[in-house]
Amino acid sequence: MEWNLAFFLNSVLLGVGLAMDAFSVSMANGLNEPAMKKSKMCAVAGVFGGFQILMPLIGWICVHTIATVFTSFQKFIPWIALILLAYIGGKMLLDGIRGGDDAEAAPAVGVGALLVQGIATSIDALSVGFTISEYSWVAALTAALIIGVVTFVICIGGLVIGRTFGTKLAGKASVLGGVILICIGLEIFVTGIF
Repeated sequence: MEWNLAFFLNSVLLGVGLAMDAFSVSMANGLNEPAMKKSKMCAVAGVFGGFQILMPLIGWICVHTIATVFTSFQKFIPWIALILLAYIGGKMLLDGIRGGDDAEAAPAVGVGALLVQGIATSIDALSVGFTISEYSWVAALTAALIIGVVTFVICIGGLVIGRTFGTKLAGKASVLGGVILICIGLEIFVTGIF
């Protein structure tokens, strides 16, 4: 592995590809909480970026230690993502339906829900550990940090877009956000199975 432009470009492109699910979930979170403060937006994007850093490193470690166990676990990744996102999305959907048109009915994204979203949207990044398995520990860490920074920036964009439309959609934002999360879970599942 060489430290060259291709290494950095590849890491940025991996970050963009892996961040798409987190971008969509961030947009749903922004829809759900249109009054979200900038500090919370940074925290939400930070959670997604942090998981996108952690998961490839866990995958890299698995390749270098327990690759056979990880290979058998990989077939469950689409199921786990579907279950986690369907649960969070279903909860948002029900809260939105129960709340009616009241703009204050949509609850803020809590820490527990955010952690579940972070895991669900980054679990596919475990497989990146296989693609960077020939990297040294320092190179793998650098690639993971680049992926995390790219994810952070993309998620901030998703939150801003979601907040903008969430203000316009008011009480229906939670319903739309829940539907988006469920659709993302289904997309990850279908893509992972086929």
